[in-house]
Amino acid sequence: MKTTLDELQAFTQVVDAGSISAAAEQLGQTASGISRALSRLEDKLDVTLLRRTTRRLELTEEGAAFLAQARRILAAVEEAEEQMALRRQVPAGRLRVDAATPFLLHVLVPLVAGFRQRYPQIELELTSNEQNIDLLEQRTDLAIRIGALRDSSLHARPLGQSRVRVLASPAYLAARGTPQTPAELASHDLLGFTQLEHLNSWPLRHAQGDHLAITPTLRASSGETLRQLALAGAGLVCLSDFMTDQDRQAGTLVEVLASHRSERRQAIHAVYYRNTALAARITCFLDYLSDCLAQQAWYGS
Repeated sequence: MKTTLDELQAFTQVVDAGSISAAAEQLGQTASGISRALSRLEDKLDVTLLRRTTRRLELTEEGAAFLAQARRILAAVEEAEEQMALRRQVPAGRLRVDAATPFLLHVLVPLVAGFRQRYPQIELELTSNEQNIDLLEQRTDLAIRIGALRDSSLHARPLGQSRVRVLASPAYLAARGTPQTPAELASHDLLGFTQLEHLNSWPLRHAQGDHLAITPTLRASSGETLRQLALAGAGLVCLSDFMTDQDRQAGTLVEVLASHRSERRQAIHAVYYRNTALAARITCFLDYLSDCLAQQAWYGS
């Protein structure tokens, strides 16, 4: 008896979800159905793929080897289905996109409805990571990277640039005063990053150069967390326009030391591993995103 695609899908989904019940929920099936599919698969292969305990599932050595093959088979089927969709000029399939939380919330989320309306057969899956991820390991089609690219193994498509500014809430400035020179920042509360230390160098001209290395009073790993802290009046922050443009328009954040600002723009790229013709669903997403970004008020400002 031959292995079926449903059994392969059940196996890989259980591994990815971490449990039979979670896999069943994601596949829209019953837990007992998924469990039976796993048992059938192990019987056909005459091996144990997963060790089941009361707390967790663990891949056996044979299971890990078979998992890699199962993923290749499912990916090949998905690609074949996509090719058939291409023949109908209807891009389809799952599209996994990763981005840092600020870009996801302020740029991608507002564009999802329009993209889904235009390409209803593309299934979007959005994930958020503040640090760069391994696209193959995380089974991600493309990621949006902000700033200089460091991984030479990736292929990149430029999407635009976004200016960086020093900002604060009116409430903070009313309580603590508005600094007139970069040197005065020493007496203020400064919000900075925990891991991306290069982002704690602010684009401000001073006696020693065009960038000022600050020592944060309060640190966070996410730019969105720092934005929320700044809105709450916790201190001054240096963030990109793509996530603060609406705040500045509303007056909830105002630029500080604008006359001392040096030019710094963060590059925005889409990165991916495929070096052949891109899948239609990826090309459609990149084209749509590029067109939408070009219409943003902060784009190239």
